[in-house]
Amino acid sequence: MNSFVTRLLRSRSTLLFLVAALLLMAQYAMAAAPESEPGAGSAEQASSFLELVSRGFSGALRAVVVPPGEALQPHFSVHENLKEARWLAMGSNTQAPTPVTDEGLKAPGQPGVWRLGSAVHAVITPVRFDGSKTHLNGYHIGRWPARTANRTGRYAPPELLIEVTPQNQDFAISEHFRLRNFLTKDQASVWPKYLALDLRLVDKLELVLQELRTMGYPAKGLHVMSGFRTPQYNGPGENGRAKFSRHTYGDAADVWLDDDGDGQMDDLDGNGRIDVKDAEVLARAVDRVEQRVPELVGGYGTYRANRVHGPFVHIDVRGTPARWSKR
Repeated sequence: MNSFVTRLLRSRSTLLFLVAALLLMAQYAMAAAPESEPGAGSAEQASSFLELVSRGFSGALRAVVVPPGEALQPHFSVHENLKEARWLAMGSNTQAPTPVTDEGLKAPGQPGVWRLGSAVHAVITPVRFDGSKTHLNGYHIGRWPARTANRTGRYAPPELLIEVTPQNQDFAISEHFRLRNFLTKDQASVWPKYLALDLRLVDKLELVLQELRTMGYPAKGLHVMSGFRTPQYNGPGENGRAKFSRHTYGDAADVWLDDDGDGQMDDLDGNGRIDVKDAEVLARAVDRVEQRVPELVGGYGTYRANRVHGPFVHIDVRGTPARWSKR
């Protein structure tokens, strides 16, 4: 048998046959490979176009907010020549060219949530809102009281609002949170909606989840009872809502941990009851995060249950420490 194989391999015709077969297989593989869309590149190439310079202290952020037409380089590292690539709007077929100038890559010029191809990281381009009107594209926003009170700094009315549509509301801005989680809870049938959202808040919430796991809780996700509240929804400061509520600035959220999915705070302290003591466990996680990451310092307050909701914790990133408890 061995001598037969040796004679066969030495045969010139056999070698030529093998070479021809290999060439035929290579041509077939090239013909069967799907062609990429012009300028789009493969999914792997698209994913390598942009990469967030920072995903926050948590490492869980997946987007950055950049005003339309502004430079992306402070926020992203660019790995490819993007002159032929195109932005793709989340949840629609809308495309936009990638403006590349001597100053570098620019954000799309129209509002939306944009990706390059199938890249994980996205650019959110907001709309400008000067607060002189109470409505934007049919969505009732109201007026910030700080506008007439001449408040400045972190109490100045926000000038940029994220446009949220039925198509992009499920975009994951981080590992555990989506745009819709922070929308004002009214005007259900009105689209588009508008949202003020400080991504530092999202970063802090992700850190709280990580801290809870360190403390021994599974912490699959936080339920956001209240995120952004438009001034018209928040009101002038009634029913327990502050006139200058951080919720109206997009850097506050009322949350609870609900890993068992029953719609209320979990029994975190293990005493068999759902009460403010469980909110205090969550608050301790917030305190530990602020001690470790002082850049995200802000307010937190614990709230007891009432006939409308269970206990919860308010968390914000106002920039100065504040603590309170509503029993």
